[in-house]
Amino acid sequence: MGSPDVKGELLGLLRSGRAVMLGKLEGLSEYDRRRPLTASGTNLLGLVKHLAGLEYGYLGASFGRPPAERPTWFRDDPYDEIDMWATADESSDYIASVYRKACAHADATVGALELDSPGFVAHWAEGKTTLGVLLIRMAGETAQHAGHADIVRELIEAAPGDTQYGMVQAVADQFRGGSVP
Repeated sequence: MGSPDVKGELLGLLRSGRAVMLGKLEGLSEYDRRRPLTASGTNLLGLVKHLAGLEYGYLGASFGRPPAERPTWFRDDPYDEIDMWATADESSDYIASVYRKACAHADATVGALELDSPGFVAHWAEGKTTLGVLLIRMAGETAQHAGHADIVRELIEAAPGDTQYGMVQAVADQFRGGSVP
Protein backbone atom coordinates (compact mmCIF):
# COMPACT_ATOMS: atom_id res chain seq x y z
CA MET A 1 0.00 0.00 0.00
CA GLY A 2 1.42 3.39 -1.02
CA SER A 3 1.67 6.41 1.19
CA PRO A 4 -1.32 8.75 1.33
CA ASP A 5 -1.37 11.64 -1.13
CA VAL A 6 -1.62 14.45 1.42
CA LYS A 7 -1.08 17.18 -1.14
CA GLY A 8 -3.79 15.71 -3.38
CA GLU A 9 -6.22 15.43 -0.48
CA LEU A 10 -5.64 19.03 0.61
CA LEU A 11 -5.95 20.31 -2.95
CA GLY A 12 -9.17 18.32 -3.40
CA LEU A 13 -10.58 19.83 -0.21
CA LEU A 14 -9.62 23.32 -1.38
CA ARG A 15 -11.15 22.77 -4.81
CA SER A 16 -14.38 21.56 -3.24
CA GLY A 17 -14.61 24.73 -1.13
CA ARG A 18 -13.90 26.88 -4.17
CA ALA A 19 -16.77 25.26 -6.06
CA VAL A 20 -19.11 25.96 -3.13
CA MET A 21 -18.07 29.63 -3.13
CA LEU A 22 -18.72 30.13 -6.83
CA GLY A 23 -21.94 28.11 -6.60
CA LYS A 24 -23.33 30.51 -4.00
CA LEU A 25 -23.29 33.28 -6.63
CA GLU A 26 -25.36 31.30 -9.13
CA GLY A 27 -28.90 32.38 -9.86
CA LEU A 28 -28.68 35.63 -7.90
CA SER A 29 -29.04 39.18 -9.07
CA GLU A 30 -26.11 41.59 -8.93
CA TYR A 31 -27.87 43.25 -6.01
CA ASP A 32 -28.18 40.04 -3.98
CA ARG A 33 -24.55 39.15 -4.63
CA ARG A 34 -23.48 42.50 -3.16
CA ARG A 35 -26.09 42.95 -0.44
CA PRO A 36 -24.62 43.16 3.08
CA LEU A 37 -26.54 40.80 5.32
CA THR A 38 -24.63 41.02 8.59
CA ALA A 39 -23.65 43.95 10.78
CA SER A 40 -20.08 43.68 9.46
CA GLY A 41 -21.31 43.99 5.86
CA THR A 42 -20.59 40.37 4.87
CA ASN A 43 -21.81 39.66 1.36
CA LEU A 44 -21.26 36.89 -1.17
CA LEU A 45 -19.26 38.83 -3.71
CA GLY A 46 -16.99 40.22 -1.01
CA LEU A 47 -16.25 36.73 0.27
CA VAL A 48 -15.24 35.57 -3.22
CA LYS A 49 -13.14 38.70 -3.72
CA HIS A 50 -11.40 38.16 -0.36
CA LEU A 51 -10.58 34.55 -1.20
CA ALA A 52 -9.13 35.54 -4.57
CA GLY A 53 -6.66 37.78 -2.76
CA LEU A 54 -5.76 35.03 -0.31
CA GLU A 55 -5.19 32.52 -3.14
CA TYR A 56 -2.85 34.94 -4.90
CA GLY A 57 -1.08 35.76 -1.66
CA TYR A 58 -0.71 32.47 0.18
CA LEU A 59 -0.39 30.18 -2.83
CA GLY A 60 1.35 32.59 -5.18
CA ALA A 61 3.27 35.57 -3.86
CA SER A 62 4.50 33.63 -0.81
CA PHE A 63 6.49 31.51 -3.27
CA GLY A 64 7.70 34.35 -5.52
CA ARG A 65 4.77 33.91 -7.90
CA PRO A 66 2.69 37.13 -7.85
CA PRO A 67 -0.25 37.38 -10.26
CA ALA A 68 0.59 38.31 -13.84
CA GLU A 69 -2.18 40.89 -13.68
CA ARG A 70 -2.97 42.52 -10.34
CA PRO A 71 -6.66 42.64 -9.43
CA THR A 72 -8.16 46.13 -9.21
CA TRP A 73 -8.32 46.01 -5.43
CA PHE A 74 -4.65 45.16 -4.83
CA ARG A 75 -2.80 48.10 -3.31
CA ASP A 76 0.86 48.62 -2.45
CA ASP A 77 -0.07 48.41 1.23
CA PRO A 78 -1.79 45.02 1.74
CA TYR A 79 -3.63 46.38 4.79
CA ASP A 80 -5.25 49.06 2.62
CA GLU A 81 -6.96 46.58 0.29
CA ILE A 82 -10.68 46.79 -0.34
CA ASP A 83 -11.26 43.06 -0.40
CA MET A 84 -14.46 42.31 1.52
CA TRP A 85 -16.94 44.06 -0.77
CA ALA A 86 -17.22 44.94 -4.43
CA THR A 87 -16.97 48.52 -5.57
CA ALA A 88 -19.48 49.79 -8.13
CA ASP A 89 -17.00 49.34 -10.99
CA GLU A 90 -16.15 45.71 -10.10
CA SER A 91 -18.71 43.41 -11.69
CA SER A 92 -19.60 39.95 -10.44
CA ASP A 93 -18.19 38.54 -13.67
CA TYR A 94 -14.90 40.36 -13.09
CA ILE A 95 -14.55 39.18 -9.49
CA ALA A 96 -15.50 35.58 -10.32
CA SER A 97 -13.01 35.65 -13.21
CA VAL A 98 -10.24 36.94 -10.94
CA TYR A 99 -11.09 34.20 -8.44
CA ARG A 100 -10.91 31.50 -11.10
CA LYS A 101 -7.55 32.87 -12.32
CA ALA A 102 -6.25 33.05 -8.74
CA CYS A 103 -7.29 29.43 -8.17
CA ALA A 104 -5.58 28.27 -11.37
CA HIS A 105 -2.47 30.25 -10.37
CA ALA A 106 -2.53 28.64 -6.92
CA ASP A 107 -3.04 25.16 -8.42
CA ALA A 108 0.04 25.69 -10.61
CA THR A 109 2.06 26.64 -7.53
CA VAL A 110 0.85 23.57 -5.65
CA GLY A 111 1.61 21.35 -8.64
CA ALA A 112 5.13 22.70 -9.02
CA LEU A 113 6.20 22.44 -5.38
CA GLU A 114 6.47 19.88 -2.62
CA LEU A 115 4.64 20.26 0.71
CA ASP A 116 7.91 21.12 2.46
CA SER A 117 8.88 23.77 -0.09
CA PRO A 118 9.77 26.99 1.74
CA GLY A 119 7.59 30.07 1.46
CA PHE A 120 7.44 33.46 3.08
CA VAL A 121 4.43 35.49 4.26
CA ALA A 122 5.54 39.09 4.70
CA HIS A 123 2.82 40.07 7.19
CA TRP A 124 3.49 37.15 9.55
CA ALA A 125 5.82 37.76 12.50
CA GLU A 126 7.95 34.70 11.70
CA GLY A 127 7.39 34.98 7.94
CA LYS A 128 8.90 31.61 7.09
CA THR A 129 6.49 28.81 6.23
CA THR A 130 5.97 25.94 3.82
CA LEU A 131 3.59 25.05 1.03
CA GLY A 132 1.99 22.45 3.29
CA VAL A 133 1.19 24.99 5.99
CA LEU A 134 -0.23 27.46 3.49
CA LEU A 135 -2.25 24.80 1.68
CA ILE A 136 -3.82 23.81 5.00
CA ARG A 137 -4.48 27.48 5.81
CA MET A 138 -6.05 28.15 2.39
CA ALA A 139 -8.28 25.06 2.62
CA GLY A 140 -9.36 26.21 6.09
CA GLU A 141 -9.99 29.81 5.01
CA THR A 142 -12.04 28.64 2.05
CA ALA A 143 -14.09 26.23 4.16
CA GLN A 144 -14.71 28.94 6.77
CA HIS A 145 -15.87 31.44 4.18
CA ALA A 146 -17.96 28.79 2.41
CA GLY A 147 -19.78 28.43 5.73
CA HIS A 148 -20.30 32.18 5.83
CA ALA A 149 -21.56 32.02 2.24
CA ASP A 150 -24.05 29.29 3.19
CA ILE A 151 -25.52 31.55 5.86
CA VAL A 152 -25.59 34.65 3.64
CA ARG A 153 -27.25 32.72 0.82
CA GLU A 154 -29.81 31.37 3.29
CA LEU A 155 -30.55 34.93 4.43
CA ILE A 156 -31.07 35.97 0.81
CA GLU A 157 -33.45 33.09 0.12
CA ALA A 158 -35.25 33.08 3.48
CA ALA A 159 -39.00 32.94 3.13
CA PRO A 160 -41.09 34.75 5.73
CA GLY A 161 -43.06 32.31 7.81
CA ASP A 162 -40.67 29.39 7.28
CA THR A 163 -41.89 26.74 9.74
CA GLN A 164 -38.37 25.70 10.86
CA TYR A 165 -37.44 29.32 11.56
CA GLY A 166 -40.72 29.94 13.35
CA MET A 167 -40.32 26.88 15.55
CA VAL A 168 -36.75 27.78 16.55
CA GLN A 169 -37.73 31.40 17.18
CA ALA A 170 -40.66 30.33 19.38
CA VAL A 171 -38.31 28.31 21.57
CA ALA A 172 -35.78 31.16 21.74
CA ASP A 173 -38.56 33.62 22.66
CA GLN A 174 -39.17 31.61 25.83
CA PHE A 175 -35.75 32.79 27.04
CA ARG A 176 -36.14 36.53 26.39
CA GLY A 177 -35.01 38.62 29.29
CA GLY A 178 -32.87 35.85 30.71
CA SER A 179 -35.75 33.92 32.24
CA VAL A 180 -36.05 30.17 32.02
CA PRO A 181 -39.51 28.70 31.40
